Amino acid sequence: MRRVNKAGNGAGVTYGPLAGWVGFNLRMAQEATFQAFSKLSREIGEHPGRFAILTLIGENPGISQTALSAASGRDKSSMTPVLEDLVRRGLVRRAKMDGDRRTYRLAITPAGARTLAKLNSCAQMHERNLDRAIGARERARFLRTLKRITAALS
Repeated sequence: MRRVNKAGNGAGVTYGPLAGWVGFNLRMAQEATFQAFSKLSREIGEHPGRFAILTLIGENPGISQTALSAASGRDKSSMTPVLEDLVRRGLVRRAKMDGDRRTYRLAITPAGARTLAKLNSCAQMHERNLDRAIGARERARFLRTLKRITAALS
């Protein structure tokens, strides 16, 4: 099966069995959606990876870094520099948990809430673009399928 790489110079690329593999196509779709969201978030001067982190902290005040890592699908070691950046920029507040001095509680600051609101506007626009690609009628079924894959492989 032949598939043309639209991001390239137009030269055809033979993907062989990859063209029919779900995992490969999920990865390609994830990369395309990330790049599209990245473009929108750059317009407001933010990194797209901060959106999920700020959302999870905002929705779960006092969440631990361990719980945040698990909820966002990131390992703790990659989460630390992200949180340090958010704390340094005044978007997240980190406080030691009572009874466990090694664990931090995380909370979004007012500046973080303002940044999250801007990112949320980008995300809503991005979701409308995805709905055009998926089809509004297919959205619920598509989400169920993605969640089923995540649950089965986690």
